Amino acid sequence: MHVVNSLQQDGVVTAWHRLELAEVLRRLVTNLDAGLSPAEVSARQAREGPNDLVEVPGRSLAAILWDQFRSPLVTLLVLASAVSWFLGEPRDATAIMIIVVLNAILGLTQDYRAEGAMAALRQLEVPSAKVRRDGRLALTPARDLVRGDVIVLETGDRVPADARLIETADLQVLESALTGESEAVSKDPAALPVGELPLGDRANMVFVGTAVTHGHGLAVVTATGMTTELGNIAGLLQQVEREPTPLQRRLAGFSRSLALAALAIVALVVLLGWLRGEALQLLFMTALSLAVAAVPEGLPAVATVVLALGSRRMLARRALIRRLPAVETLGSVTVICSDKTGTLTRNQMTMTALETAAGRVDLSDDDIASKTLAEPSVQLLFDIATLCNDATLGNDATLGNDATLGNDASFSKDAAGKALRESDESFLGDPTEVALVVGAARYGLDKAALEQRMPRVAEAPFDAERKRMTTVHRVDSEGVDSLWLGAVAGQGHVALSKGGADALLAVADRIWVGDRAVPLDAAWQARLEAAHDRLATDGMRVLGFGFRAVAAPTGDSVADLEQELIFVGMAGLRDPLRKGARRAVDRCRSAGIRPVMITGDHPVTALAIAHQLGITDSAGLATGTELEHLTDQELAAKVDEVAVFARVAPEHKLRIVRALQARGHIVAMTGDGVNDAPALRQADIGLAMGITGTDVAKEAAEMVLLDDRFATIVDAVEEGRTAYDNIRKFIKYTLASNAAEIGVMLLGPFLGMPLPLLPLQILWINLVTDGLPGLALSVEPSETDTMRRAPNPPNEGIFDRGLGRDIVWIGLLGAVVTVVAGGFYWHAETPSHEDWQTVIFTILTLSQMGNALALRANREPLFSRHGFGNPSLLAAVGLTFGLQMAALYVPFLQTTLGTRPLAARDLVLCLGLSTITLLAIEAQKWWRRSASPRRAGQTES
Repeated sequence: MHVVNSLQQDGVVTAWHRLELAEVLRRLVTNLDAGLSPAEVSARQAREGPNDLVEVPGRSLAAILWDQFRSPLVTLLVLASAVSWFLGEPRDATAIMIIVVLNAILGLTQDYRAEGAMAALRQLEVPSAKVRRDGRLALTPARDLVRGDVIVLETGDRVPADARLIETADLQVLESALTGESEAVSKDPAALPVGELPLGDRANMVFVGTAVTHGHGLAVVTATGMTTELGNIAGLLQQVEREPTPLQRRLAGFSRSLALAALAIVALVVLLGWLRGEALQLLFMTALSLAVAAVPEGLPAVATVVLALGSRRMLARRALIRRLPAVETLGSVTVICSDKTGTLTRNQMTMTALETAAGRVDLSDDDIASKTLAEPSVQLLFDIATLCNDATLGNDATLGNDATLGNDASFSKDAAGKALRESDESFLGDPTEVALVVGAARYGLDKAALEQRMPRVAEAPFDAERKRMTTVHRVDSEGVDSLWLGAVAGQGHVALSKGGADALLAVADRIWVGDRAVPLDAAWQARLEAAHDRLATDGMRVLGFGFRAVAAPTGDSVADLEQELIFVGMAGLRDPLRKGARRAVDRCRSAGIRPVMITGDHPVTALAIAHQLGITDSAGLATGTELEHLTDQELAAKVDEVAVFARVAPEHKLRIVRALQARGHIVAMTGDGVNDAPALRQADIGLAMGITGTDVAKEAAEMVLLDDRFATIVDAVEEGRTAYDNIRKFIKYTLASNAAEIGVMLLGPFLGMPLPLLPLQILWINLVTDGLPGLALSVEPSETDTMRRAPNPPNEGIFDRGLGRDIVWIGLLGAVVTVVAGGFYWHAETPSHEDWQTVIFTILTLSQMGNALALRANREPLFSRHGFGNPSLLAAVGLTFGLQMAALYVPFLQTTLGTRPLAARDLVLCLGLSTITLLAIEAQKWWRRSASPRRAGQTES
């Protein structure tokens, strides 16, 4: 295999995995402690270019334009133009080609707008990397990385570039994207002096496109962009077929079926005309024109525009769509499974209460500092909460002074905490850990000073299985509090643990009382469980804290460290509800969507929050332990009765999603961690957290919540429903209008008239009515009842919910009104007899404008639809009316289209008759409102 993860200078190829670390740094001309300087970064960026893979470019403007002329319907028009020219009708031939060009321009506008919207969305999704530059840790776009950058990798990160590892702590990386291996690979920074190794065996390297599943590490970038291993693969993939969305495929198939039906109708029109003795040339041109008019060839393009614009509207509401079909899926969601912390709550934890053997301490009382710290168990708890913690206070944390700890190196203890995000100017880190540090700091504990006295020498990071984090600290140094010296009994080190209170109690056999440890018997166990439940019932998240003395950390496994602990106490942290969360839950219910809370918190806490939010008013709760004892079939039978899942692990999320889907639900699932990725993939629409979410979770999701709010999910569902509604409105409008045209051409001969419309008149109607008004309907804003009806059935056909019925009767009504009026003029023995074809042409065109205005809403009357809510449609209707008047009164268009100027009386009559369709649709909506007032969960066409 060709090795691209190397540096070629002066003809020498460097295999980075074979070099010692000092040599790697020398060849890359970088500094481990300080990283690169800004000036050096700029120079290398100019020399190497951005850290991007070359993408297959989108269609160019010329390619999009050419695609407009490849349609079979356009081919028919060009053929008709050629025939007209051959038969000596240059005027008709020119007019047809003008219509072809105008149609192409309209199609170009639609497609180019869709391409531009999607390109803009892609630009907004920029992966980031944690990089050490100029002695400071910074969060920077991954595309700005250069060779020689020192980067920090943590659980959940997507590796931003190929890099050689410097330090690791239990680092595991999933490399299936490159190697095909489904198991994560353990990494070690030691040099590999062997010759060529396959990628999967290069344990001291990480590669772009892979994902960190456990632990953390420090690495130096060795290759970026197209020089990476992934770039080598990307270079081989220059030809990529563009896949249509599911909705586009369904609409394209529908258009093909409609085309066959239209051809049958056209054949019938031609047959009737031939029996009446019409000229074959006229019949041929009429047949081609009808075929073009009958098929909504712009439907797939309009669907793309609607979905793309819907995704842009979602972006304005803080939801980033990563895959376009997700817009249509959102409209069908029946269940939203949401994490509690950060989504339904603010993720701004505050330590509000402590519970130790000495009793409960309410930290909201500012006068208790002295008596609180006087209790040894409280002092130990604060110390553990501060030391077994990766958060840091201050906004200028650097990595330059990180301690290196031999083979068990634990670097970047402060600034590169688990989440590493700036929640506020005063701190960095996971909100729960920040709350612990801030809570302890209120009572005078200085984290930096404490860490200096009891330095960390090893750690076992938190994971969802253990629900614990453990750090090992040296306690034989000068200045250590006598309380700790007594607690470790001369062993020299202490393992400090924090996590779920039940997870700590499960591995504890003693409890700290006063100044010593006593056995954790059944009485103490019961007392602690009761205290825990009281805190949880108050809506607090409860963490437990413990420790054990160890001789030395070397060789101790996690299981060795986390056993026979001395339980110190519990802390209750409160996370207030997010603003608007309760209202969003209420909107879910009125929209026929069931909100489900999934959390790792204690059941009592979870249920208390669920009651506050209105997610449940009963005890519909299940725990992860209960799920372990249920088969998939039993879970599917129970899942509809449960609104809160507590103490669940990420793998339980996958089972919950599958159980809901087995019940026929369309499921949206939130997630932020690496282990959430399978559930996000399985869900009908995965929703990743934009602030706290890992890169792996974002990659697995269809949508990213840029603000992590539950209310944003509900807003996105509304936009998804609106997009789907607008596609249905376009279909109803276009097909009803086309049905009216075909009906006129069929009914006219039956009433003894010649062909009611000339070929160019048919094409004109198709151009001015299907084009701009139809496209304007696609940007119609949400209806007022969009979130007061049931979700869209996911497998419904194009004509379900009365759409096919409405198309038939609206089209038939328009045809009958038009033909009856035209027949009246045809049979009249007055000078206006000559105007019969122009009357049909005008009524049919203008009635379709009334159709467009009435179809803006399914139930609301036209004049209650915030009349100017869609200025695009009003402008399109006004423009179409103006063009139709030009067709009647501009001499050039009169000659081209075969029209006659109508007298004022005849024009007013046409205007009046053209409103019949609008009034009939409004009457139908009035009947719907009167017969069946809207109830939550009802659907409507």
